[in-house]
Amino acid sequence: MGYILEVKELMTQFFTQDGVVKAVNGVTFHLDKGETLGIVGESGCGKSVTVLSVMRLIPQPPGKIVGGNVLFDGQDLLKVSDEQIRQVRGNKISMIFQDPMTSLNPVLTINQQVSEALMLHLGMNKEEARQRTTELLQTVGIPQAEDRIEDYPHQFSGGMRQRVMIAMGLSCHPDILIADEPTTALDVTIQAQIIDLVKRLKDEFGMAVVWITHDLGIIAGIADRVAVMYAGYIIEEASAGELYKNPRHPYTLGLLGSVPRLDEIKTDRLVSIEGLPPDLIALPKGCPFYARCPFRIDRCIEENPPLDAQVYDSDHRAACWVDVTTGRPI
Repeated sequence: MGYILEVKELMTQFFTQDGVVKAVNGVTFHLDKGETLGIVGESGCGKSVTVLSVMRLIPQPPGKIVGGNVLFDGQDLLKVSDEQIRQVRGNKISMIFQDPMTSLNPVLTINQQVSEALMLHLGMNKEEARQRTTELLQTVGIPQAEDRIEDYPHQFSGGMRQRVMIAMGLSCHPDILIADEPTTALDVTIQAQIIDLVKRLKDEFGMAVVWITHDLGIIAGIADRVAVMYAGYIIEEASAGELYKNPRHPYTLGLLGSVPRLDEIKTDRLVSIEGLPPDLIALPKGCPFYARCPFRIDRCIEENPPLDAQVYDSDHRAACWVDVTTGRPI
């Protein structure tokens, strides 16, 4: 079966005065049609840089995609022309950004901003685009959409601005929607509304979703498959149910141990992962999690395990030299 998106050995670096920041280090993953893939990890692990690289939105300089392939619709998006990638962005692959206040233009009305993609990609005139924009705002649950269409971003609350961003993302019926921590700046009740909205619209439009977050609680309710990132690497990948039931990387264990649970009586303290992530300018030779890992062995400092160091089934792989269930080397 062909994948709707296939990313192979993606590498992105930033060339700074202090040295070369190795932000994404050979990331490989795929996305099936209609699937939701969750990408999780702590701040600075390379989640956002990975998807910005897929969209070719890395600022150059200082950033540069130094290797890999991004295959979509039979094309490698890293090799097509600027004009061709503009035809894909916002049309076939859309993105919702973290903070809608900085993503929306403060001096343009909502109508102007949503209509732009409709006129550019779908060839609508102003009146058609306005009508479609009103329908989109109604679809994402903005009340009195007809009256609010000429308002500016500052006249909307945070949750409503995020709904506008989702409306913009859906305007051209994309095949893939990338959501980069879209609920981070929102309170929990609004978070739940936005998550339910994306799930409903995904089913309605039949699109695939890449959902980026540091919150494993959110991923549990929305993702089919999960990729866990650390220091620019994917260190574990599995179906959502399998990852929560049977985590196989020490970092995933630590992440899950730090999530409060409401579905069971827990007498143990929540786990914290000691230490700090490695410096991406001076990555260690071996496993990047070595300094913080309670399961480490000598091999870990010498050799960085590949993602398929441990393979449990076609969908579950972990980059670790130790079986965390027994504490023994594999």
